[in-house]
Amino acid sequence: MLPLKRFYRKTNALYSDGKYEITLDQRKLKTPHGNLFVVESEPLALAVAAEWDAQKTHIKQSSMHLSALCSTAIDNPNHLNKFDLVNHILSFLDTDTVLFHSYEETELCKLQAQEWQPILDWFCERYNVQIESSREITGPHISQETKSVLRKHLQSYSLWAVHGFSFAVETVKSLILTLCCVDRHISVEKAVLLSRLEEEFQATGVVSNGPMSSVSKIYKQEFQPLFSSSISPLHQHLSNQNNSFSLFPQNQAFKSIRLARSLDGPAVGFSRARSTAVT
Repeated sequence: MLPLKRFYRKTNALYSDGKYEITLDQRKLKTPHGNLFVVESEPLALAVAAEWDAQKTHIKQSSMHLSALCSTAIDNPNHLNKFDLVNHILSFLDTDTVLFHSYEETELCKLQAQEWQPILDWFCERYNVQIESSREITGPHISQETKSVLRKHLQSYSLWAVHGFSFAVETVKSLILTLCCVDRHISVEKAVLLSRLEEEFQATGVVSNGPMSSVSKIYKQEFQPLFSSSISPLHQHLSNQNNSFSLFPQNQAFKSIRLARSLDGPAVGFSRARSTAVT
C-alpha cells in the first residue's frame, strides 16, 4: 500500500471543553476507528501535533508512535479493561529479557552479569520482591507473591498509563527494564540498549571497557523512539498524582518534538492555539 500524501498545511492543538484536540488545517483529527482524537494533557497534544507536522510529502504512520499509542488508548480495539492489560503485561515477566543469561562462560555472559544484575538487584529492593536470573533455558521461577506485588502496583495507574506500560513492555520485552525506566533509575536510552544487549554485543563486540560505547542504527531509529513514546506518558503519572490523565511532562513533550523532527526532517507550519475547537 502506498503511503498517504500529506494533505494539510498546518497542525494545531486546540483547547475545547477541558480537553485538547488536534487539527490538520480545519479538520479534526480522528482515530483509526473514527473517534475524535482528544487528550487531557496540553503537552501531549502538542507532541502529537508535532508528529503530524513532521511529516513531509507523505505520511509515515510508523514514525508517529505517540499518535498510535493515544489512538489505541482511545479506541481500545481489543476491548481490554485494566485487569486484562495488567495480566498481559505481567505475562512478560516469566520471559523477561534481563533474567535470561547466556549458559556459556563467554564475554557475553560477563557483559550480561555486569549490566543486567545491578538492574535486577535494584528492582528487587525497590519493589521488595525476590527474583533471580537464570542460565537455564527453562528460565527462573517467579513466585505468585512477587506477581501479586507487581500486579497491585500496575493497577494503581490509570488505564491510559497501563496502555503506555503495555506498549513499552512489548517493545523491550522486559517489565523490569520498563519499571526501572519509569522510576527514572535508568534512562530510556539505557533501557533500550540493555534490552538489546546480545544483539548489540554481536554487532559491536565492545565489552572490555565497561558498557558498550556504540549502538546500531536500528536501535537509534526504531526501538528507542518507540520505547520513549511509551515511557514519557508514564513519567507524568508519577510526577502529577493528582491528575491521572495528565500524561506528558512539558520537558518530555519538547524532547519528543525534537525527536520527531530529527527522524523526519524539520517541521513545517506547526503552531499552537488555545481556542474553541472548530466544528
